[in-house]
Amino acid sequence: MSEQLGLMPAQTVGPYLHIGLRWPDGPYVVPEGTPGACWIRGRIVDGTGTPVVDAMVESWQADPDGRFDHPDDPRGARPPALEGFRGFGRSETDGQGWYRLLTVKPGSLPEPDGGTEAPHLTLSVFGRGLLHRLVTRLYFPDEPAANAADPVLCSVDADRRDTLLASPASDGFRFDIHLQGDHETVFFAV
Repeated sequence: MSEQLGLMPAQTVGPYLHIGLRWPDGPYVVPEGTPGACWIRGRIVDGTGTPVVDAMVESWQADPDGRFDHPDDPRGARPPALEGFRGFGRSETDGQGWYRLLTVKPGSLPEPDGGTEAPHLTLSVFGRGLLHRLVTRLYFPDEPAANAADPVLCSVDADRRDTLLASPASDGFRFDIHLQGDHETVFFAV
């Protein structure tokens, strides 16, 4: 007797982010009370402006001296001088699409060719329907000279660079991520 198997239903990624990747300490790149700490807060929205309530943002950044405690740092891995700094954060979105990260502003990074990258955070976005992470950068508005010389930011069309620039907020910075639409955030192929 031959057994016939049914078709597998079509599915997208998720809601596994909330099941398997929840991390209560994830938003704290630095401990609360760290001198110079600031909040990065923002909303993730889809192409219609609807909040994405089942997404996750991960951050990766240099310490305030522009160093990584990682073997890929061309100057060599070095533990951060700032106690409790881990360089990595993770925040799931809430019921209104908001994420939050408590961190410190990173230092500038040297480029292998002698140039300098402006202080920035690298952000990865994960969510239902995304088979691959989306990677973007957050640049700081109070670094106009460094931003103007940053080779990655300068490689982006001038009329889209503002999608990579955070806005000042009372307790840090705001950085909304638009997955599609007229003000779609610039994402990088990495």
